[in-house]
Amino acid sequence: MIRSNMKLGVSLVAAVTLALLSLGSGASAQPVVGGVIGASGLPVPRFVSLKSNQVNVRRGPTVEHQIAWMFKREGLPVEIVAEYENWRRIRDADGAEGWVYHSLLSGRRTAVVAPWDPGKLYELHSDDSDNSRVTASLEAGVLASISRCTGSWCRLSGSGFDGWIRQDRLWGAYPGEKFN
Repeated sequence: MIRSNMKLGVSLVAAVTLALLSLGSGASAQPVVGGVIGASGLPVPRFVSLKSNQVNVRRGPTVEHQIAWMFKREGLPVEIVAEYENWRRIRDADGAEGWVYHSLLSGRRTAVVAPWDPGKLYELHSDDSDNSRVTASLEAGVLASISRCTGSWCRLSGSGFDGWIRQDRLWGAYPGEKFN
């Protein structure tokens, strides 16, 4: 991932932009935040992934806003934290936020293994249990696809591995979240 050192102020600029956009416009212009249904009809917040190897992240929800940084890796998970028309405010695993056009995001679920703990290895199991056979050890920072989460374990797959990992070791699935 390539990101400029100008992370400071992205949230402030976005907040000011949203406040200005909401002045004098109807309720439909206000972003949706905090576990509700967004303009897309989908819940906010939610995890999605990047659809392309080159995704510009902007300081506000229009093409006129400056590009703050660029992601360079397809499939990275990001969290949608707000929506404004066809724009999504996203947060990455480092906590940086910015705006991305909706068509650059995919509903495909992916995760990064423990990005907060570089260099550490995490066990992948044959089943959703600590007592099951270990099938692989994944280094923190590994990107994988998620096919299912039980609320405490997630099924991951990637190049040369497939198995279960504790859900709290992933960035890309919420604690207690269940899906197939």
